[in-house]
Amino acid sequence: MLEISIVVPVRNENENIKPFLQRTENVLNKIGKSYEIIFALDPSTDNTEKVIMDEIKRNKNIRLLVFSRQFGQPSATIAGILNSKGSYCVIIDVDLQDPPEIIEELYKKVILGYEVVYAKRKSRKGESFFKKIIASLGYYFINKLSDIHIPKDAGDYRIITRKIITYLKKLNESHGFLRGMVAYVGFKQTYIEYDRDERSIGKSKYNKFFGSLKIGLNGLIGFSSRPLFLMSITGFVIAIFSFLLGIWYLFQKISGINLTLGLTTTVILISFFAGIQLLGLGLLGEYVGRIYDEVKKRPKYIVDKKINFDD
Repeated sequence: MLEISIVVPVRNENENIKPFLQRTENVLNKIGKSYEIIFALDPSTDNTEKVIMDEIKRNKNIRLLVFSRQFGQPSATIAGILNSKGSYCVIIDVDLQDPPEIIEELYKKVILGYEVVYAKRKSRKGESFFKKIIASLGYYFINKLSDIHIPKDAGDYRIITRKIITYLKKLNESHGFLRGMVAYVGFKQTYIEYDRDERSIGKSKYNKFFGSLKIGLNGLIGFSSRPLFLMSITGFVIAIFSFLLGIWYLFQKISGINLTLGLTTTVILISFFAGIQLLGLGLLGEYVGRIYDEVKKRPKYIVDKKINFDD
């Protein structure tokens, strides 16, 4: 069996392929174990596929999955993991913000008996203050409201054992939130810390605001029903408030005292309650939509081509 699998989700990254491989192969050669590098490619508009194909001719340890359409990074990552053959699997992005050099450190840590070793960011170079705040708040709310603990400042960059992959195969979820799934599986986990680099080549395909928001909602909704409970509590509190307000109006009517303000107060109250109702409906819709996706049992991805695989 192969010792190490490297899973790399990619899309429109033709400029980063060769620098990534150069640095990653240097690390793997230093470790001195058998390996494979799996690129999981969403169909790209540049020549990313051609660059990878050329690299396969140079190094037979490189493999390529090409999907029938764009399924997104989470699905591409899961596809790479499920098609890997190594005793240990490293998940890493190709943009070199996560330095491949610490793969050696991850490997040395996992062979001590851990099932998961994730890379925790000490610093985030090139990220705005706003982005850091969004990420921090996202981790805070996920860990406060979800039923599992997802490590703060840890992305998908990690090494996992074959045991973890075996259990990931059983989690047949259409919305593959890897960090949550690995945390859910459990077993003995630890981390190493590193400084995240700034992207040096090309532009990120990741939306700095909506991307973080989507990941946060995915983690929260996929691993907790507490938001629904909180909306029920909010509805109960508002109902009590409305009941008390009705009693207050009745008291004014009976006593002949008119202390309540006019149209402005009415508009504000209607807007407030309408906002709460829409928020509740939106939250409920997210859960219903998730149920709808799951009951259809559609595949998380469809592979168009498998290149340089044994099967």
